[in-house]
Amino acid sequence: MQKKRVVVTGIGPVTPIGIGKESYWRALMEGKIGIGPVVFSNFDMEQFKTRIGAQIKNFSLHDYLPVHKADRHLGRASQFALVGAKYALEDAEITLQLREEVEGRYAVGNSDSLKIGAILGVAAENMEIVEGSYDNLLKHRGPRRINPFALPNVYSSSVASNVTERFGIHGTTYVISSACASASHAIATSFTRIQDGPEEMVLTGGADACITPLSFGGFIALRAMSTRNDEPHKACRPFDLHRDGFVMGEGAGIIIIEELNHALKRGAPIYAELVGYGMTADAFHVAEPDPSAGSLSKAIELALANAEVSPQEIDYINPHGTSTKLNDAVETMAIKKVFGDYAYQVPISSTKSMTGHLIGAAGGAEAIATVLTIKHGRIHQTANYEFPDPECDLDYVPDGPRKKDVKTALSISAGFGGVNCVLVFKAFTS
Repeated sequence: MQKKRVVVTGIGPVTPIGIGKESYWRALMEGKIGIGPVVFSNFDMEQFKTRIGAQIKNFSLHDYLPVHKADRHLGRASQFALVGAKYALEDAEITLQLREEVEGRYAVGNSDSLKIGAILGVAAENMEIVEGSYDNLLKHRGPRRINPFALPNVYSSSVASNVTERFGIHGTTYVISSACASASHAIATSFTRIQDGPEEMVLTGGADACITPLSFGGFIALRAMSTRNDEPHKACRPFDLHRDGFVMGEGAGIIIIEELNHALKRGAPIYAELVGYGMTADAFHVAEPDPSAGSLSKAIELALANAEVSPQEIDYINPHGTSTKLNDAVETMAIKKVFGDYAYQVPISSTKSMTGHLIGAAGGAEAIATVLTIKHGRIHQTANYEFPDPECDLDYVPDGPRKKDVKTALSISAGFGGVNCVLVFKAFTS
């Protein structure tokens, strides 16, 4: 039986360089960098070896959504997901009608809400609620002053549940948590739900907000983050010889994927077609990639096979591209293993060089960058690529946006624990 075709019909980026598709795409084309100083009140920042990150400054949920009484209990990741979801649903031309009987909540007006799912990637819980509640526990020497709504909003699953509750979505709803590959795994899983299941449409991608003292401190302990505190705008430099670690970001990358005939019937806008995916595990180390690149290269091969696409058909790669010594070298090796000499002809550019690493949301924001590249025929640069590394010798698009007719593209994600997910997008043709 022929598989259903799946297309991207709506996008909702919430990133440190721009919120909404126009702002985000303009920032990518301008090479805007969203990295700056990080300060945690009530902490001695000199104890934090890394003091920079890519934060979404001056963010307020109610600049984008009407007030609901439960909003004060929401974690920051949930808030980012809600804003990204609203942008994506409206971009997909899904009618949202405010429900008169419930303040601040919507109903889907022109689609069957039981046939819309919400599968999101979230790497961490709503960490600021965890840390705040623990501080409260210690301060009062017991649980007497803990907010009763804290625990339900700590769960990573609450991010998807808050989205479905706010927008009246009644289909399959859950969260996938696979570290930095969470959003890509969610997109791939949503793809299979539409191909094989009852959903006509799935709201997917990811959200995360890990710039909290505990999360930040944990990554510092791992020595995974850049310590270029005096030059925040130059700290994230994927594939560059002098890279010294990733820069943590926050945000959401939400997309609407939809069964093709359903999208055509309702006249939905179509950005690109999602045609395949590949997943593997390194089974090597909890925090380091397999230096042989064997499993990551296999994930790329599986994605190409699943999409029925040859390596020579790939016009662009949006890599994981974290700016860590290990990841960038291993990812380059994986690409060369799969593509051979053709690897040197494929433009590769890291979105993280500007947004920082959005952790569980990264794959969503980067999928959006990839489909916009297909739509507009322009490839954003890898910022701060100045000094070539002999181990990273491919075309990383260092010199600003490049015009190119991109018909088929890869988006690569790789997470702690050696989890790999590769997505394949194509320009839509009827």
